[in-house]
Amino acid sequence: MNPFQKWLLLGSSIATAVTGVVYWWMQHMLTPVDEWAVINHPLQPLVLKLHIVVAPVLVFAVGLVAADHIWKHLRGRVRPGRNSGVTSLVALAPMVLSGYLIQAVTHATVLAVLVWLHVGTGVLYAVALAVHVEVFRRRRLRRRQPGDAPVRTPERGTPVASLSGSST
Repeated sequence: MNPFQKWLLLGSSIATAVTGVVYWWMQHMLTPVDEWAVINHPLQPLVLKLHIVVAPVLVFAVGLVAADHIWKHLRGRVRPGRNSGVTSLVALAPMVLSGYLIQAVTHATVLAVLVWLHVGTGVLYAVALAVHVEVFRRRRLRRRQPGDAPVRTPERGTPVASLSGSST
C-alpha cells in the first residue's frame, strides 16, 4: 500500500468515525432546547451531511487498497494483523449496506434495526482498523532497532546493484 492509499484510507476512516460518533452523540445524548424541536443541536444536520459525504470516500479508499493490500495479504496468508484486518473487512459490508439503507427505509422498526446494525458494525470496523494499524506500527518498530541505519529503498527503475555501491 503506498502512502497516498494509506492516508486516504486512514483519513476517511477517521473522518467517518468522528462524524458518526458526533452525530450519534447529538442524536441520542443531547436533549433539545425546545420540546417540539426536530433536532437536538443546531449543527446536527451539518454533521449528518458531513458523515454522508465522507463515507463514500471511505468506500472508495477500501476499493483502492483492495487489490494492492487486502487481496495480496489474504492470498499470501500474511499472519501479522490478519485477525484485525479480516474483522475490519467483515464489519465493512454490513456497515456500508446499513448506512445506505438507513437513508431509504421508512418503516420504524426496520430503521431502528438498521441504525443499531450500522452503529455496531461501525464501532467494530473502527476498533479493528485501529488494532490493525497498531499491529503493523509495532511490527515496524520491532524490525527497526535503535541505532540502525535508515533503510534506503530503491527508486523505480534503479538497478539494485547501483544501491550497494558496486559498479558492475
